[in-house]
Amino acid sequence: MRWPAPILLTLSALVNGACQCQPDKKLERQLDSAFTAVFKSNEPGGAIFIRQGNTILYDKSFGLADMTTKEKFTNQTVSNLGSISKTFVAYAILLLQSQGNLSVEDSILKYFPEFKNKKIASRIKIKNLLMHTSGLPDSREVDKDSVFYLTANDAENFKPLTLTDTLEFEPGTKWNYSNPAYNGLALIIEKITKNKWQNFVIRNIFQPSGMTHSKITDGSYPDKGVAHGYILENGKWREYDYGEYPTFDAAGNGGVWSSIEDLKKYVAAIKEYKFLNRKQVDSSKQVLWSGPALNAKDTVSRSLVWFIRKNSPLKKDQEPYTMIEHSGDQGGFMAHLIMIPEEELTIIWLTNNGRYITPGILDALHHWGYLY
Repeated sequence: MRWPAPILLTLSALVNGACQCQPDKKLERQLDSAFTAVFKSNEPGGAIFIRQGNTILYDKSFGLADMTTKEKFTNQTVSNLGSISKTFVAYAILLLQSQGNLSVEDSILKYFPEFKNKKIASRIKIKNLLMHTSGLPDSREVDKDSVFYLTANDAENFKPLTLTDTLEFEPGTKWNYSNPAYNGLALIIEKITKNKWQNFVIRNIFQPSGMTHSKITDGSYPDKGVAHGYILENGKWREYDYGEYPTFDAAGNGGVWSSIEDLKKYVAAIKEYKFLNRKQVDSSKQVLWSGPALNAKDTVSRSLVWFIRKNSPLKKDQEPYTMIEHSGDQGGFMAHLIMIPEEELTIIWLTNNGRYITPGILDALHHWGYLY
């Protein structure tokens, strides 16, 4: 998505010398100017957090979490994370592997013997589902039967894939993003634990991390104590979240709800090895697959949990930096969680107005020398 024009204009003015701030306030004031141009006090908003090492560079919120009650969006507002939810499912799979309950090298036929074409299922491994390299087509007919998918659960979203008779590509040779693959991974967690996957994540990731306000869709979606999502149509804000957006109940691919405060704890728990040991966490942030995307020129690099990008530096004498990240987009909600180890940077943001704000944040960090 394109960076909104008001932010681009604000950034351009600041880069060209419009800001006469003190050095330690320049980044903050640049971002303040940029975000107040995009987030209006009486419209859906968001929260942004940036930390370098132990120093908080930015931690502010804008706009409303709920346009009906006029509740403000804060760093404690619980918002839908979209596909960042997949990182929790992936870590749950790695936890089960660390306990000796499965291997990411297992064929998915072991867990889904109901596959129509067992030869196909036998060639696909759990790691292929984790990294979106299974070759399974997304055969759900969401557009044709949106009413069904408004309430379809993980099993109902994954079932069409079990009828697959032809793969898009041989497993492990290409990449194609798959939401229902993560519905299948959630089901694998349940098959092994004999319990809801949501409970496993809460006990084994939320609780050790101290994420006391986070929630997970479980049949019904959270409808109290959470933000609403909105989209702008014909100049008016329309609610577009649970009840309006199909597949919200398919929780394995996007069912986690959290706040900036809890996501800070999640990142800290990863870095401090609170739910997996150092070796397991370090491997979760290493590239295990890199290759072409289906029907695109992009090269995608994946770990079992995260997307990993090598970004070109602005200066010729600088080394490329690594961006370990996952974004989320569901209904009117958007989110992004980024870790940049070389600069000790953590960037987390949530919005409920359909705005994607990463480019401007990175531009500002580049400009003021926090990121090269």
